[in-house]
Amino acid sequence: MFLQRALVSLTLGPLGLYLIYLGGWFYFIPIILLLMLATAEYANLMHNMGWKTPIWLMAPPILLLLISGQWPALNLLGPALTLSMFVVMVYALWQYERQATPLATADWLATIGGIVILGWLGQYFLLLRGLDQHGQWAFLIILTIWVADTFAYLIGSRFGQHKFVPRLSPKKSIEGYVAGIVFGTIAAVIASYFFDEVSLTAALILGLSITSTSLAGDLAFSLLKREAHVKDSGHLFPGHGGALDRLDALLWGVALAYYIILLIV
Repeated sequence: MFLQRALVSLTLGPLGLYLIYLGGWFYFIPIILLLMLATAEYANLMHNMGWKTPIWLMAPPILLLLISGQWPALNLLGPALTLSMFVVMVYALWQYERQATPLATADWLATIGGIVILGWLGQYFLLLRGLDQHGQWAFLIILTIWVADTFAYLIGSRFGQHKFVPRLSPKKSIEGYVAGIVFGTIAAVIASYFFDEVSLTAALILGLSITSTSLAGDLAFSLLKREAHVKDSGHLFPGHGGALDRLDALLWGVALAYYIILLIV
């Protein structure tokens, strides 16, 4: 399992960072595909909980939100989010009237939740990449989270003695969490020396803030998986699980980082 996980990380990690550098369609298309796969996995998790969140209902608004992130000048964000929530509400009303489900309200809110988590948060992968020409900020943030996640796993699995959140994620330890913060921040600081846009102070602030908070996103999806009684959201990446398993910390990390960058730069 360890070698399999390491091989996937060492292959997909550098590839992802290279796609960030390329930008444009080389970055946009993989993000779309990954989030559409994550949408299918989210729908499956909800199904395991007994809720109905149709993929065909979630995918179009998520796609529109991602398009708004890639081309913010189109001003699609407000209309896309408003229209999608209205359509989901009407669908819930129709389902209830037909007595198609005994959980119309839960289905309605779970569907909106999927759109917000995967569409609203997902757009920040693209907004973050659009902050500069060569994707330096996106490269820095995603590298930082990737390094933090890798070292949290390595140190936690080898030296972890104190459970951090045993009910949500029994394998996570305080030692792994601290290692993720330390090594992720070091990675951010080292990377800043190669980027003209990123100051040492900005890298230090971002490294500490993102590595210390992105775990919450990871744990949020752990909660969904516990409630759905599954270990992984899917089997897309050997040793790593599905698309949601790879996006859990990143979704909140890129969104929070985007606003921190706007605040401090």
